[in-house]
Amino acid sequence: MKKIAIIGAGPTGIYTLYSLFKHGEPLAVSVFEQSDEAGVGMPYSDEDNSRLMLANIASIEIPPIFRTYLDWLKEQSAEHLARYRVEHASLHDRKFLPRILLGEYFRDQFLELVKQAKQKGFEITVRETCRVTDLEATTEGVRIWAEEKPLQEVYDLAVIATGHVWPDESESTRTFFPSPWSGLMEAKIGACSVGIMGTSLSGIDAAMAVAVQHGRFIEADEQQVRFELDKQSEPLKIVLMSRSGILPEADFYCPLPYEPLSIATENIIEKEIAKGSDGLLDRVFRLMVEELALADPAWSERIALRALNPQSFHDAIFAPRHQNDPFEWAEANLEEVERNKRDKRTIAWRYTILRLHEVVQEIVPHLSEEDGKRFHDSLARVFIDNYAAIPSESIRRLLALHKAGVISIQALGPDYELEVKEERTVIYAQGEKHEFNVYIDARGQKALKTKDLPFPSLRKQLLSTGDDIPDVSKDYTLLAPEAVRGRIAFGALPWLMHDQPFVQGLVVCAEMGEAMAKAIFEMDLRPRRRLYFMEL
Repeated sequence: MKKIAIIGAGPTGIYTLYSLFKHGEPLAVSVFEQSDEAGVGMPYSDEDNSRLMLANIASIEIPPIFRTYLDWLKEQSAEHLARYRVEHASLHDRKFLPRILLGEYFRDQFLELVKQAKQKGFEITVRETCRVTDLEATTEGVRIWAEEKPLQEVYDLAVIATGHVWPDESESTRTFFPSPWSGLMEAKIGACSVGIMGTSLSGIDAAMAVAVQHGRFIEADEQQVRFELDKQSEPLKIVLMSRSGILPEADFYCPLPYEPLSIATENIIEKEIAKGSDGLLDRVFRLMVEELALADPAWSERIALRALNPQSFHDAIFAPRHQNDPFEWAEANLEEVERNKRDKRTIAWRYTILRLHEVVQEIVPHLSEEDGKRFHDSLARVFIDNYAAIPSESIRRLLALHKAGVISIQALGPDYELEVKEERTVIYAQGEKHEFNVYIDARGQKALKTKDLPFPSLRKQLLSTGDDIPDVSKDYTLLAPEAVRGRIAFGALPWLMHDQPFVQGLVVCAEMGEAMAKAIFEMDLRPRRRLYFMEL
């Protein structure tokens, strides 16, 4: 029986195990999870989230394991759902629900998966509260250290499915949080000035975590929300900050699964890649232009699409939000989105950009360094803003905080200085000084290099190649050096973001899990990327 180690039992680890299970060949699988409950994952754990925090993915998009998320929800008792202010009558496959509830679904499916795998002859060992501290590929197989101690087992394949990597909680202080998941959920934040870097859903969630310590959201119905601030908490002022000072848009209605593209198809993009890196970005952008013009000719004419290049396209997409007050824009966008959902109306240009992001991402490892930077500064920001649209309920709560005088937004511009001091944080931007009693960095996951790997022996092996980032094959197994080749499947998201800037989300987790599971039976050792590091 082949021995497999899966390090990390969040969604990527679960989908990997599920793919092994579906293949049918009994295996000896050891699952290592550093938290006390395998099968949940940090983004959905009750330790790192409050019940107010919504997952920005609904059942219709979540790859099912044994049953869909919606079917599982319908099986839960009314009393259990009521803990999350959810009613059976309100459930549908496009509804956004609390992250913690989604974590319960994954935990339940993981336990069912372990049970059924054992019935099929798999030998499954689940090690909870067990942190893998090192691993090393040898000629005999992969050796693993857990809690600094070497294990006796040697594995044929080790799957690194550790997910996001956030700063350690020990880096937090009572005035500084290097991420919203570095102790913020348990911290007591006073009624003071709070600065949050980042205006995406992570930043908004961080604001919610602070605000609910000083008041409550009162929801008359799903469409009307207000925030009631405690009298003694009137000094609370939260500022969301970013270079642009714009807010994300609300999640929009569109057909799922995605309708096929007509012009910028996967085959056509591959042909453009085969022509070489010289001019690749501009050639693919022209394909995008034709795809968008076909889908939404009136909008394309309005923004003079055919006259644009990647950077001016970026500017045109964001111009309406820059020209309006962010909260007024958010309110208008929310009304539009909700009207379109009721009418099942799709805004063609938005839907086309959404479908383009995955196929266009394939050019990233083939771009020159100059064009890689151009892509990052233009199209990547458009794509991320588009697919990271957030639940309407999150927008409503944000607007409620603004109307209560609790929250504002500050555009910092392209250049600003940040000083994190012991008692406060000071930001200098555009000739102004901003001081905060508490500062939270909510800018999201950063791309990491080989030197950042938390496994000393593997880190040493990979650094011996002289590459800044791990050399990963099509099935995510490491390619170099020879000792690790084909022995370790590397599904750790922060190290994959260099050539896959959009490698996030449950659909990607499922695709990665399937690819890594196949590696135990038939490896695809074609390289994925050119090796250069870009700070994304």
